Amino acid sequence: MASPDKVDAVDEMREKFRTSNGAVVTAYTGLTVAQLKELRRSLGENAQYRVVKNTLTKIAANEAGINQIDDLFTGSSAVAFVTGDPVEAAKGLRDFAKDNPALVIKGGVLDGKALSADEIKKLADLESREVLLSKLAGAMKGKQSQAAALFQAPLSKFIRTAEALRSKVEQGGAGEPAPAEAEAAE
Repeated sequence: MASPDKVDAVDEMREKFRTSNGAVVTAYTGLTVAQLKELRRSLGENAQYRVVKNTLTKIAANEAGINQIDDLFTGSSAVAFVTGDPVEAAKGLRDFAKDNPALVIKGGVLDGKALSADEIKKLADLESREVLLSKLAGAMKGKQSQAAALFQAPLSKFIRTAEALRSKVEQGGAGEPAPAEAEAAE
């Protein structure tokens, strides 16, 4: 029979797997307590980093419907539960791993899809959500400006043509009498 502490730990982790956007599994052997504290701080509010017990975490992940990452829970394991922007969390882990080679990214899961360590590194290379949204907004604004110019083109062409015709009629009226004036003179 499982102890109440283990049952509570599984329940808590299962809830974290269910409520988070993703989870990144890392190996942390060789990191000091101070370095782990620094890592947690660097992830900020985007992710919560926890050292976990492999067996209990496998059970919690399976109960949450995530069974693609069972093979990652070997050796020393810690999980970064991502609740915010996954790109920022991946960047935080990647940057910390560059400075502290003892942190090894094993893999993870994002929105129910398993990710390898290389895919998480590619995710870290993406720009943040805000930057991508602003680029999209800029592109959409540019397309709207092009569409507005396209819709205005026929109207402005008509106005220029009508103005040229009016100018030609006025110039023609100064040198030659208009047809109505010519008939009245006879």
